[in-house]
Amino acid sequence: MFAVKLIKNKQCPLDIPENVTVKHGDMVIILTEKGEETAQAYLLPPQVESILKRKKIPSVPLVRVMTQEDLAVNEEIKAMEQQGYKDCLELIKQHNLQMNLIQCKYTFDRRKVTFYYTAPERVDFRELLKDLTKVFKRVRIDLKHIGVRDETSLCCGNGLCGRPFCCCTFKRQFDSINIKLAHDQSMPITPGKISGTCGRLLCCLNYEYKNYIETAKEMVPIGSGVMTIDGVGRVCALNILTNNVSVKLADGKIKEYPSNEVEMIDTDVNIEIDTGVGYKYASMQQTEENIDIKQFEDDRNSSTGNI
Repeated sequence: MFAVKLIKNKQCPLDIPENVTVKHGDMVIILTEKGEETAQAYLLPPQVESILKRKKIPSVPLVRVMTQEDLAVNEEIKAMEQQGYKDCLELIKQHNLQMNLIQCKYTFDRRKVTFYYTAPERVDFRELLKDLTKVFKRVRIDLKHIGVRDETSLCCGNGLCGRPFCCCTFKRQFDSINIKLAHDQSMPITPGKISGTCGRLLCCLNYEYKNYIETAKEMVPIGSGVMTIDGVGRVCALNILTNNVSVKLADGKIKEYPSNEVEMIDTDVNIEIDTGVGYKYASMQQTEENIDIKQFEDDRNSSTGNI
């Protein structure tokens, strides 16, 4: 089975007529809901092929394998997209619209041009559209408002981990993400540590959250009085990854112990701890002043799925 990757690297099986031969790596023209588009065909490994069949992902029809003439036309279209981006951006500035133009995309048949943009609020682009019709003649114009997460998945790039963004490789839907996920996983609450290129909280905060919660349930709760080899103390932080607990002792020192080497006691322990922190990276708390961490949580402009 052959497949192609559409926008956001979405894999779709390729529906190839019986009388057409396709080779791995061939550039092809396919027919999508947007019109004729170009893509690269590749042969699927058996494991991936079985997954696509099980998920019943619809195939896209093959129009033809691209010829040298088609490849030359494709280069012309790329130049048209660059110029179209500049023209649209200039008109946006003239109309003083609060919108950020992301990309200009033509279909291969050049019958439709799509402009992707982000905006904090709804934009009245009626006058802009009138001017666009004067510049882009005999072509259907589509202005699509997308979210900041969609913008990142559209532009691609590498994340803090050094790998390509999840949103432009395998992630198809965005789950709701809030600051509680970072707190419960002992993450340092600083924007540079927990937010991505899109300016929102990292998608990967969701991936291991359930494991952290299940592990924490088996550990001594924060604030509990415990008996250690160094005496009585109170648990002031949990380190989920190492399965250790940080305990504040009667002399004020904080030491770390394996969770199975401390024993919870019923006696009230008169040792004050900072219960507002509750995780290991207390020294790495937010240092930037006047930053509202809530602005990094998802809102209605984070993702529209309008790609």
